[in-house]
Amino acid sequence: MSAILSINALRKTYEGGFEALKNVTLEIERGEILALLGPNGAGKTTLISTICGITTASSGSVKVGGHDIVTEYRAARNMIGLVPQEINLEPFETVWSTVSFSRGLFGKPRNDALLEDILKKLSLWDKRKSKIMELSGGMKRRVLIAKALSHEPQLLFLDEPSAGVDVELRKDMWKIVADLKAQGVTIILTTHYIEEAEAIADRIGVIRRGEILLVEHKDTLMVRLGQKQLEVQLSAPIEDVPEALSGYDLTLAADGHALIYSYDVKQDRTGITGLLNAVAEAGLVLSDVQTRQSSLEEIFVDLVAEDAA
Repeated sequence: MSAILSINALRKTYEGGFEALKNVTLEIERGEILALLGPNGAGKTTLISTICGITTASSGSVKVGGHDIVTEYRAARNMIGLVPQEINLEPFETVWSTVSFSRGLFGKPRNDALLEDILKKLSLWDKRKSKIMELSGGMKRRVLIAKALSHEPQLLFLDEPSAGVDVELRKDMWKIVADLKAQGVTIILTTHYIEEAEAIADRIGVIRRGEILLVEHKDTLMVRLGQKQLEVQLSAPIEDVPEALSGYDLTLAADGHALIYSYDVKQDRTGITGLLNAVAEAGLVLSDVQTRQSSLEEIFVDLVAEDAA
């Protein structure tokens, strides 16, 4: 699969010396969904703004569909749709005029059938004659998506698309994104909702202090960095981990009713069989055994954790 977005050694340094992007190199394949995760100030919005031509890079290069964003900026930007984090719409315009005007800005010929299709897919068709000021926050965010799709982009940026919307609308947004992918649109998503990335992304990128820490397929990432935990539930509580079990990395639950054992799923031997035998030899009686996998949120927190020093 060919790359629709190629970023090479991209840097952005502001006046005063602050380096918002540090040697970012990244390729995005056509038709995939990439979730870009990072704490506040990590450089997510700066990266998107640079690709979209809102911010000028200090050095490096970006190509969209093979078009350089500087020397072939018109061709590059025609391929890009951007849903910004902030809602900035003309309050007295109608939904229809807002979306149709956005299509015209890109020099596209009038296509009412296309706009009707977009509005219907975003559940905005019944609101087409409504003024923006009459819409809820969630509906306004849908209008931003409709605007971004109006000129038929091949690459769509969603900067915190579900910020400020309730859980139901957020899940609707996930379905919209999945439908867009099915239509062949490539999507780059920034989000603070880790479950959002876990639900819809193909690959996960993690950025911190302007540097890309990793970009990896979601499932591969969770296997490679994820830990599993075995919870050994006891029929009677204990006060301390028995000395006979000191060779295992065990944590005693607060109520004393369970021993928690962390292990790496990549290892040939997990040590579980030996642990269960050792528990029985220590005279403890099991009532149940459960396992759980690290969530993407836990992996993310570990990756972006600040150094203790």
